[in-house]
Amino acid sequence: QVQLVESGGGLVQAGGSLRLSCAASGRAFSGYGMGWFRQAPEKEREFVARIVWSGGSTYYSDSVKGRFTISRDTAKNTVYLSMNSLKPEDTAVYYCAAKTYASMPYDYWGQGTQVTVSS
Repeated sequence: QVQLVESGGGLVQAGGSLRLSCAASGRAFSGYGMGWFRQAPEKEREFVARIVWSGGSTYYSDSVKGRFTISRDTAKNTVYLSMNSLKPEDTAVYYCAAKTYASMPYDYWGQGTQVTVSS
């Protein structure tokens, strides 16, 4: 079993930056990869970014490409989301998720961390 704990959310002005962290505990993560999702009020959860654990290849949604960077530290079992040039529309609860197999859905989820961007 893998537990995911996010941290780093908060309130920031438009144009500012935040870095989210997601630490995996329980056992060393050895699955396919990890990702970040977000859910704004009254909206469905949407994909933000993902990273393959072995090799580190990344993929981003168009809405964050060029502004957000996902990275991982395999020694710390931690994935990061560096967010720059934040916009009010980035306001959401951000969730970390882990996927054991590439072809399967994400099977572990964190509790979420709130990011609020003021205009």
